[in-house]
Amino acid sequence: MEGRQPYSATLLIYCEDKRGIIAAVTDFVNENSGNIIYLDQYVDAEDKVFYMRVEWELENFVISPDKIDTIFKESLAKRFNMNYSLHFSDEKLRMAVFVSKLPHCLYDILSRSHSGEWPLEIPLIISNHDTLRHIAEIFGIEYFHIPITPETKREQEEKQIQLMEERNIDFIVLARYMQILTDEFIKPYSERIINIHHSFLPAFAGAKPYHAAHERGVKIIGATSHYVTADLDEGPIIEQDVARVTHNDTVKDLIRKGRDLEKIVLSRAILSHFKRKTLVHKNRTIIFN
Repeated sequence: MEGRQPYSATLLIYCEDKRGIIAAVTDFVNENSGNIIYLDQYVDAEDKVFYMRVEWELENFVISPDKIDTIFKESLAKRFNMNYSLHFSDEKLRMAVFVSKLPHCLYDILSRSHSGEWPLEIPLIISNHDTLRHIAEIFGIEYFHIPITPETKREQEEKQIQLMEERNIDFIVLARYMQILTDEFIKPYSERIINIHHSFLPAFAGAKPYHAAHERGVKIIGATSHYVTADLDEGPIIEQDVARVTHNDTVKDLIRKGRDLEKIVLSRAILSHFKRKTLVHKNRTIIFN
């Protein structure tokens, strides 16, 4: 049985690379009786940008959690002109899942959450079809069927946003949701909408990418998970993976392997997000170990 995880704080930081940043941040923690349990940093030498993730135990930390942000900002962030965010380990994020007709990613997400593998809350599932309602019922989660047409898209998105606001949703996962989100929907959830799709794009677009790939004799299939932006399928990439295939694989084999990849790649992306391991800068992600 795993031991109880310590109550901790995590800082995600990026700023212009300057001498002394690591020392200053670690001194801030150490001088206030904090015990660092994770530290990872990266310097983009080309752009001269410094990135850092540091996590420390709060059990004996001198500064109370409600004052850490203010004191860190005044003592360090202003001095180094840092962009940063502060998070606490007792935050239980609330995730909304959007689906259409394919169930594989939804089953995987709900299984991981229901089993306790993920300390998340999933208050609702939203879909433009009623096809997967029975899955939500199995797991006891509210399911909202909100059909969308080109004429009703904006009105229906407003309904979706209202539902998420009422349930205090922190982030959204598109578990094979086959709708393009409008800019107005995306903006309030910037860097908080995670998508998954096969990695045949742009070579094999359309409704049957696996059929087209099979006809061309592809040797690798893959999946990509990324944050959603206004540029379709071009948001910052969180996670990717590939599997080799051969001429012996049928279209059904490709689809099965592709969906297996989609499940695992999406789950890794969700894990990185709620573990506060992702940092986005200039449409690029830094994924800390």
